Amino acid sequence: MRGLGNTVLRLTAIRRAGLAAMADGDGRLTAMTGFGPNPGALDARIYVPDDLPANAPLVVVLHGCTQNAAVYDKGSGWSKLADRHGFALLYPEQRRANNHNLCFNWYAPADARRGDGEARSIARMIENMVAEHRLDASRIFVTGLSAGGAMTAVMLAAYPDLFAGGAIIAGLPFASANTLPEALERMRGSGGPSRIELAKRAKAAAPQRGAVPTLSVWHGTRDMIVDAANAVVIVDQWRDLHGLGETRSLVDRVDGHRREVWHDGDGRAVIEKYDIEGMGHGTPLATRGNEPCGTAGPHMLEANICSTSRIAESWGLTGTVATKRAAPAKPIVVAAAEPPRTRAIPVTPRRPTGVGAVIEDALRAAGLMR
Repeated sequence: MRGLGNTVLRLTAIRRAGLAAMADGDGRLTAMTGFGPNPGALDARIYVPDDLPANAPLVVVLHGCTQNAAVYDKGSGWSKLADRHGFALLYPEQRRANNHNLCFNWYAPADARRGDGEARSIARMIENMVAEHRLDASRIFVTGLSAGGAMTAVMLAAYPDLFAGGAIIAGLPFASANTLPEALERMRGSGGPSRIELAKRAKAAAPQRGAVPTLSVWHGTRDMIVDAANAVVIVDQWRDLHGLGETRSLVDRVDGHRREVWHDGDGRAVIEKYDIEGMGHGTPLATRGNEPCGTAGPHMLEANICSTSRIAESWGLTGTVATKRAAPAKPIVVAAAEPPRTRAIPVTPRRPTGVGAVIEDALRAAGLMR
């Protein structure tokens, strides 16, 4: 089991690499403002291809810590794929005032529950995008890396009515932590609620649960920042949400990497998990060859497999696989069920003692916590 000191050193390296890459976007995204109540105080960037037809799909993309929307878009190649296949992109973007390292606050109850904080801000952005660009509300998908992957789990659990599918890259299960020290332990693959408790929390996250979104999980086998054990726990949580129990999976290999798939009673693939052999912490890319995907950089990693195009294919966005949700398109109405709230002014907590104090002191010394 890796110690806290090693975890802090690796997080410090992420921060330094991310700060060096922050100005390296390519200007393809534009700002979206005036999208309504914003209790999580997030920014929004969007990409809408020229001549996008009505009822086009929407993909929501959540960047990782120390990244911004432009850097993640350039690295992942999502906007170039959107040009070729005709879908819109929404990039919620963290502000440094909310999190010093630009991580989405996936572990904080005030930001990681339906109707509150950052989760509700993202839902508002989606509502605005669908209305303004006449998008198909039955084909909305969400994906993210690391803290963005963990926030993807939050959005899928808390707002299952919004999404047809999601993809979590190097992320963590929904509601597996409620404090920063707990989050660090989960990242190391240590502790956490039982499988029964995690399923219970996910099932209770939304007031009414209809169709459960499909899920794609990606994780490097040599990830030293977020232990790959989290990918197994994510799958278990979603197997229980889909009512699959101990349903047997099918295993194959794609571009040299192990892929495991679970099907529902109708034979539909509802969960898949990719184990990216030898890869560390980041988004898998295939930057070489006849159809290069993405741009390698900090935590945007060459792996001879393009997670961006594979995920889009699994959602039916590239015309190869038809996975469109059967429900007809309909306007998204979030406001009716959730009266506007304002972001609460945080109360300074009592300083922790013991292990909690050691963890926070180490994070502050590394510049990872205010």
